[in-house]
This record gives sequence, structure tokens and C-alpha cells, in this order.
Amino acid sequence: MNPELVGRVFPATTPYLVGREKVREFARAVFATNPVNLDVDAARAAGYADIVAPPTFAVVVQEQTLAQLLAEPDAGIDFSRVVHGEQRFSFTRPIVAGDLLTAQLSVASVKTLAGNSMVTALSTITDVDGQHVVTASSTLVVRGDA
Repeated sequence: MNPELVGRVFPATTPYLVGREKVREFARAVFATNPVNLDVDAARAAGYADIVAPPTFAVVVQEQTLAQLLAEPDAGIDFSRVVHGEQRFSFTRPIVAGDLLTAQLSVASVKTLAGNSMVTALSTITDVDGQHVVTASSTLVVRGDA
């Protein structure tokens, strides 16, 4: 893997409109049963503009940024050898249906350990007003030759 990736910032993604049904589908898939994740009235009663996405929904938006990294010609990442090592989220506010979100990836670190390479990428996700919503941090492990 190319260590010169550290510090690289990729172009912002195309805006992603968070759909109500996508949030509901995701909530059901991850067994999120809180009514604010499924019912508009419950979400509004709790003070939200619309239904609230489970925290891990941020990966749906982040995926576009990781695709940029994996497609980077000089990255040296063989996708067939990639294992997802770690995922973290740092929220300013929850994602809600109706949000129009844009993400931008930066490479925080590239390390080698025991013949494997690890890249940590930060995807900063902002709303239509440019306000921070969440930063999604992913560490991808690229397995070395067996």
C-alpha cells in the first residue's frame, strides 16, 4: 500500500438525499426498534424533523468515499484482500430523513504490521448548509501474501 496516501483528501461526493424508506429499511436490517427510527409521529414527538437513522446508517453515505479510495490507481489496495478492521462514528447530530448529505474522505494513516497494511480513512459528512453531521472513521486491513 502506498504510504504517500497519508494526508490525501478526495473530492466531495455527490449529495445523498436521506430517504424515509431507506432509513426504515436500514433500521429493520440492523434490528433498530426505537420508534423514532420507524415512525414519523414518534420522531417528531421526540423533537426531530423526521425519522432518525440508526447511527450506523452513516456507512451508507461513507461508502461513496471509500469507493474513491479503493479505486485510486496509486493506492496499491487489492480489494480482494481487504478486511474491514474497525469502524467509529463521531456525531454532531443524528441523521434524519430529508437530510441532503455530502461526504469528503481524508486518509489519516497508513501502517504495516505483521505483513498486513492498514489504512485509516476519515469521511466527514456535512449537511446542505455545510454543517458537520458525523465523521465516520474506517480502518481497512489489506492482508499480505500468505
